[in-house]
Amino acid sequence: MRKDKIGRIDRVLLFAAGAVAFLGVIFIYSATYSLQETGLNILVIKQAVWVLVGMFVLVVIANTDYLRILDFALIAYGLNLAALIFLLIFGGERYGARRWITLGPISLQPSEFVKITVILALAYFLGERREKIESGETFIKALALVAPSALLIFMQPDLGTALVLVPISLAILFVCGSRIKNLVMTMSLGLLSLPVLWHILKDYQKNRLMVFINPDLDPLGAGYTIIQSKIAIGSGGFFGKGWLNGTQNYLRFLPERHTDFIFSVIGEECGYIGAVLLIGLYTLIIVRGIKIANDASDVYGKIMAVGVVTLIAFQVIVNISMTIGLMPVVGLPLPAISYGGSNTIVTLAGIGLLLSVSRRVNR
Repeated sequence: MRKDKIGRIDRVLLFAAGAVAFLGVIFIYSATYSLQETGLNILVIKQAVWVLVGMFVLVVIANTDYLRILDFALIAYGLNLAALIFLLIFGGERYGARRWITLGPISLQPSEFVKITVILALAYFLGERREKIESGETFIKALALVAPSALLIFMQPDLGTALVLVPISLAILFVCGSRIKNLVMTMSLGLLSLPVLWHILKDYQKNRLMVFINPDLDPLGAGYTIIQSKIAIGSGGFFGKGWLNGTQNYLRFLPERHTDFIFSVIGEECGYIGAVLLIGLYTLIIVRGIKIANDASDVYGKIMAVGVVTLIAFQVIVNISMTIGLMPVVGLPLPAISYGGSNTIVTLAGIGLLLSVSRRVNR
């Protein structure tokens, strides 16, 4: 791998990423505004700190040749797998799941970091086998590389994050030139396995899928959040009720409003206009990412760019869709907007990878 001097930074992408992260802090403040008397507004301070940490990580990665980063790809992925195994064996339960490693006042979610380390691992693995990338053997080995992390995350349980790894892997394999028949067969096997998957899902996961079909099936239980979310977004109208003036938010009708359902707060307070502007920022990030992937000077950069773009696009589509009732609730955060240090750092680290790849293109 050659380590060449890198060029100028993509300022448009950097601006869009910074704007999204800043809006995340603003709307987490709004989502927790009615809870200040309970002390929960400390979440705003924590999120601001995570954004600063994430921006620092972004700058470091953007100023590092991504080929140097790939030298440590398999080590990072291996350590991430070790952290997931540690969680399953020694991790304490929180909200019925083992997802967080607590280090004093800091809680980290290893499954979030897998989203980046699996992209790096695939980039290294497939890049080193680019002459054999069309072979069935390489295709199977690539899936086998991702499978342990997907299984460990599913066992936490965290269905949403485990599912994220599927489109990332398939998108990377597709752009690398894997045979279409292999991709079609894999997706077909996935669909055929759905009846088996249904029987191993937790009861609450089954309930989420059932209320997706009919939210009125359990309006005060599993269907409550999605019903309140749609009320919040619909009541925002075209221009919204104004920042800090969302009644569904302020009166606490909307659960999980600072995490998975923060888009509902944005829709209620900023209306259609605010939602479109936010989606526009994400679209700008995705379009710039696609251009970077298309212009990448080597297969390593192309794989990383495609992986990051797929990660962000998939999470944005699923999160927004579940808040308006177009998809079942699977617990995926809105990238760099929803509260959470791991989510914020991973998203900004991904943007840093895109910037690093673009700098090689623009050198």
